Amino acid sequence: MNKNIRIVLADDHAMFLEGLHALLASENDIHVVGLALNGNEVLDLLKRHEVDIVVTDISMPGMGGIVLNNAIRKQYPHIKTLVLSTYSEPDMIVKLTNSKANGYLLKNAEKSELLKAIHSIHGGSNYFSKEIMEKYTNSVFNPGTEKSNEPTLSKREKEILKYIAAEFTTPEIAEKLFISQYTVNTHRKNLIAKLGVKNVAGLVKYAFQKGLA
Repeated sequence: MNKNIRIVLADDHAMFLEGLHALLASENDIHVVGLALNGNEVLDLLKRHEVDIVVTDISMPGMGGIVLNNAIRKQYPHIKTLVLSTYSEPDMIVKLTNSKANGYLLKNAEKSELLKAIHSIHGGSNYFSKEIMEKYTNSVFNPGTEKSNEPTLSKREKEILKYIAAEFTTPEIAEKLFISQYTVNTHRKNLIAKLGVKNVAGLVKYAFQKGLA
């Protein structure tokens, strides 16, 4: 199969970017054209390469994901955009739908869902994850329910947090949950960001405080 889906990946975290690149490199029909650490680098790549989809984060230095999405819509209307982010706030989802992003996934999505989103968008459909759609729908029909400052953890995030608190290694967690080590590391990074802690020790402390360990 030809590598007929040409993709640019953008994220300000180089390690996440490299991991995402490695994840997609083995796919027969996907060609990663280039990597970018911010929106300006993405636009520079788009000037020099034929691209089908830009996969980008929201929060990046300089030109962030929303501004970048608007720029792509204006300058390259044929190019599709897929947002990968830790943000699931309804107002952010509204901003992205208003700027006509073609898809939105949380960074803790499984590889299978990421590939499903890429193929759906390349095929002409938009793709928003079930969790994103539920957040958006809940905010519309149940206003006020998203106001709590307490972060909401998914079932998978709670599972990984429990294993981290129990001192399981990344390979051990990956084996127990039948997921890749890359996915475990992505969940760990997202948990640190979502819970506002500095490191794994902070995750362990949170787990014990909330009775998750």
